[in-house]
This record gives sequence, C-alpha cells and structure tokens, in this order.
Amino acid sequence: MKPIYKNNIDFIDHLKRGDEKAYVYLVETYHKPLFNYVLSLNADRALAEDIIQTVFLKTWEYRKRLNPNYSLKSFLYTSTYNEFINQYHKHRAFSILEKKYIEALDEVVSEIDNKNLLEQKIALLNRGIDLLPPKCKETFLLSKKEGLTNIEISEYLNVSIKTVEAQLTKAYKVLKNKIGKQLKSMLFLLFGKVNRVKL
Repeated sequence: MKPIYKNNIDFIDHLKRGDEKAYVYLVETYHKPLFNYVLSLNADRALAEDIIQTVFLKTWEYRKRLNPNYSLKSFLYTSTYNEFINQYHKHRAFSILEKKYIEALDEVVSEIDNKNLLEQKIALLNRGIDLLPPKCKETFLLSKKEGLTNIEISEYLNVSIKTVEAQLTKAYKVLKNKIGKQLKSMLFLLFGKVNRVKL
C-alpha cells in the first residue's frame, strides 16, 4: 500500500529526511506523466527514459534543498524541461537559428505552473493539426514531421509546388490563430525542427 501524505509540505519533509518510501512514491506517481511529457517534446523513448532517470536521481541527491512551499509537481516538470534542453545541447550541433528558437522555448516554458500551461498549448497545437483538412494536414506533416522540402512534397503527392505552398500557408494560418505569436517556438518544440517558413 502506498504511503499517504497530508500535503506537499509533508511529502517534501519526508523526502528531505531521506525517507526511501517517499522516494519510491515519488517515482511511482510521476514517472509516467513525466515520461509522456518528454515524449511530447521529442519522440525518442530512450532519451526520454534517460532524462526522467536523471531528474529523479538529481531530485533525490538535492532533496535537502527542496522548497516545501513550492509545488513539487511544478518543480519536477521544470527540472525535466531543463534536462531535456541540456541533453539537446549535448547531442545536437545547433545553428544560430536553432539557438534562437531554443531561447524562445525558454520563454514558453517559463509559463509552466500548477495548471501545466505548456502541456495545454502542446495539446492545443496537436488538436489544431488534427482538425486541418486531410490534404492540408498531410502536406503540413510531410513538411514539419518528415522534413521534406516543398519540391519533394509536390513530387510525393503529385501536385504542383504552388498547391503545396497554398496548403502550408493555410495550415500556418489556422494554427497561428490557435497558438498566436508562439507558433514557431511550439512547432520547434513539438517536431524538433526549425521552422524556416515565414509566418
């Protein structure tokens, strides 16, 4: 039976005192949602698992510094995002343009709070993509998810380049209405690619 803690302060107090049962409870409670969160940033499951393990280990290692007045859930999500960015810097050679978007992502993630605003925006973007007309959605995903050029998409779909451009313009317009000025950053966050199309 899992231990029951009165509140966030009580739970953190047990962690700070080195209560291993509290640590096990922490992992069991937050592993799955944090893992899914990382997958929403990048589809690499092995990388996601490494990031989550690192976050939990660091949380235990620095448990005595935890602030009982700060939401542990928010702390874990913020730590997970920071570790994700650290891993990205280690495994990828960033161009100047990519660094610009990483900086923009820092502004986006700063909005994380107890309501998990960032997750809501990612979900909103995914819903927006799912609601695009079939051909528009297919063209958009070939561009953003598969990384194909407009010429490659036109050849793959057997349509003109102008048709591809029109479909992409339509997709960006629809998604921008849903996400606003942060669309570029959200697309980079979701697909891990820099958006080189002028919005």
